[in-house]
Amino acid sequence: MPNPKEQNASAAPTAKKKPQVSPSPERRGELLAIAADVFAEQGYNATTVRKIADAAGMLAGSLYYHFDSKESMLEEILRTFLTELWDGYDTVLQAQLDPRATLEALVTESFREIDRHRAAVAIYQKESRHLVAQQRFQYLSDSQQRFEKAWLTTLERGVAEGVFRDDLDVRLAYRFVRDTVWVAASWYRPGGGHSPEEIARQYLSMVLDGISVRT
Repeated sequence: MPNPKEQNASAAPTAKKKPQVSPSPERRGELLAIAADVFAEQGYNATTVRKIADAAGMLAGSLYYHFDSKESMLEEILRTFLTELWDGYDTVLQAQLDPRATLEALVTESFREIDRHRAAVAIYQKESRHLVAQQRFQYLSDSQQRFEKAWLTTLERGVAEGVFRDDLDVRLAYRFVRDTVWVAASWYRPGGGHSPEEIARQYLSMVLDGISVRT
């Protein structure tokens, strides 16, 4: 999981209105994708409902028919990302693979999530440290603790079983892998010429086997 480093000023209160209609799942998904891009580009505090509506080509008042606030939009964006992330991670962890295979699978699943939710990952990196102070976003902190435990347990098991070096600083290794994987959200673009699986293979080759020619 990305390690958030930026903090933002408190958001100005947003007027709330009760939703009056239920959009189709497809339309709701489109609006959330647009909102995620705007949040990622401009920052949560600087983003207004009007800016999201402008990006969606609709009136700000019309957006309130679908969502009661920008906070609700952000929460749904982040929850969707984390739910899918943990669906993938739990599948890997429950497979009871050996430590190296588990590490490889977790890295691959991480790159797949960046491919699916690049904007949400960028938002998480920029905003979560500030957001966890709010009760409705406390689940971000819970997910981070769960994330850290999964990765540290995998690395510690690898050392104990002789798969990874016995002098490995597992916490330092965790931080390195975490940050170098998730920073990809800052440059990765879907359809950019490399699939998430291809990027994961190259990354794992460098991390686990190095970049020097083997003799």
